[in-house]
Amino acid sequence: MADDNGRWPLHVAVFNDDVRKLSHLLRKHDVSVKDKHGNTALHLAVMLGRKECVQLLLAHGAPVKVKNSLGWSPLAEAISYGDRQTISSLVRKFRQQAREQMEERRPNLVAALEKMGDFYMELKWDFQSWVPLVSRILPSDICRIHKSGPNIRLDTTLVDFSDMRWERGDISFIFRGDEIPQNSLSVLDNKLMVYQRVRYEETEMEIEDEVDLLMSTDILAAQMSTKSISFNRAQSGWIFREDRKETVAGQYESDLYTINGLVLESRKRREHLSNDDLQKNKALMESFTKGSMQAFDQNGEPVRRASLEPPPRTSCCWDDYINAEPNEYPNLGREMVYKESSKSFRATVAMSSEFPLTVEMLLNVLEVIAPFKHFSKLRDFVALKLPAGFPVKIDIPILPTVTAKITFQHFEFREKISKSCFEIPSDYVEDPMRFPEL
Repeated sequence: MADDNGRWPLHVAVFNDDVRKLSHLLRKHDVSVKDKHGNTALHLAVMLGRKECVQLLLAHGAPVKVKNSLGWSPLAEAISYGDRQTISSLVRKFRQQAREQMEERRPNLVAALEKMGDFYMELKWDFQSWVPLVSRILPSDICRIHKSGPNIRLDTTLVDFSDMRWERGDISFIFRGDEIPQNSLSVLDNKLMVYQRVRYEETEMEIEDEVDLLMSTDILAAQMSTKSISFNRAQSGWIFREDRKETVAGQYESDLYTINGLVLESRKRREHLSNDDLQKNKALMESFTKGSMQAFDQNGEPVRRASLEPPPRTSCCWDDYINAEPNEYPNLGREMVYKESSKSFRATVAMSSEFPLTVEMLLNVLEVIAPFKHFSKLRDFVALKLPAGFPVKIDIPILPTVTAKITFQHFEFREKISKSCFEIPSDYVEDPMRFPEL
């Protein structure tokens, strides 16, 4: 591969720790380019511990969320390497890039909401499990959505649902498309009569808290693989087979499809953790989830996680790396401690041409309320290339042992929806830490 040095000059400069050359090359080369293994220059800089290269690449907008061919982001590799300053820099840049991407989409999103008719809609969530007795204790919920102009309000009794834990309550999520970004998202706890604006930027302490959490827990990567997904018409009858149809919510005539090829892939790395860390993992996760630090020094300051000893320097040179078979290059950083699992799911969806909303309209609404994890999963599913119609009823996996049945059970266009619906009541008090994860 005689031309490889010319194909990936940024990568070569990082490998050689040539900061001056890298700075020169960044003026005319795309910082997001991947090599044959799917690594960007930032991936390599992090894995090799090239701290100056990392800072230079970040200053030129190197993407932090991008994954290599093995499915790992530069942030995951930084956690493995264990340098606190590098991890902190990547977390900050990741948050900044996420805000910038949202702001780029925002004008089009608000314009799309404005074009839609105003409506009221109800979604019913039923969570189920194949594990005996678990289904009995899983929650259900009816979410009510009001949409008027560029504004959306979601009312729900399910505050959070993750890792077989959930929180019930009386919650309202309000998006005001006509407000400045910092004031556009609010969450109301109608029982406690408090509200929290969804933070547009994190404080320094919140960033450092997140770094502590990342350095102290497993590196996790879970995704729903749809590479081999297929939609097949569900059929009924023993002898004379015919396509199944169903009337959903008493009014939407629908075609039923089975969805094959959905695979939940879960991967876990823990080479950066000691045996003591593993024992403390559960308690630490709970303390962060509750918004509290685990330990403080004598001055009342939180005790921060220290950088790890760097891994041994690799003997791998650029030619060894780039000439290796794809994804089989020598180890560049800390020796990986890795575990993976996968579970296949069979899902179903009822598609109706009679539902008044389009899939594109639904995606715009779901993008607004994506901070709620289960709605984010729904959006990922709806973004697939579905059969013709609107998905009025869906069975999809949420966790390895839990599926959710979502039914669009009521929809009506409304000419007038009160403006007060999208306002924070005057007697509500602001509580910036009511919802620590938002």
